[in-house]
Amino acid sequence: MGFKLNKSNISINIQPVAKPRMTRSDRWKKRPVVLKYWQFKDALKEKAEQKNWNLSKDITIYFSIAMPKSWSKKKKKQMNRQPHQQKPDIDNLIKSVLDSLAEDDSYVYSVKAVKSWSEKGNVWIINN
Repeated sequence: MGFKLNKSNISINIQPVAKPRMTRSDRWKKRPVVLKYWQFKDALKEKAEQKNWNLSKDITIYFSIAMPKSWSKKKKKQMNRQPHQQKPDIDNLIKSVLDSLAEDDSYVYSVKAVKSWSEKGNVWIINN
């Protein structure tokens, strides 16, 4: 990614998690996918609060998705920084970030998002 971390950017070294479709029963069932989402949401919110960082109305988000451990070294080298073109869907990843960082995200009018393969999971958010 050709940018430096500064006050308008935030980065968190965590595997991006898409917002799951939730039902009323998730309040007591505690499905693993929902628990994983809440952990991601809490971690992102905590990092933003630590940095005194707020989401702007025009943002760019880079999602780095960790490659599976089962892949060979050759395949990992080949796929590093290549476009990630499978699930999780980018719209659900964006939704998880917006819901984590804003109670009401209706003021956000522009979002550019990219998801790619990486050695480790990471989310970079840039206020444009």
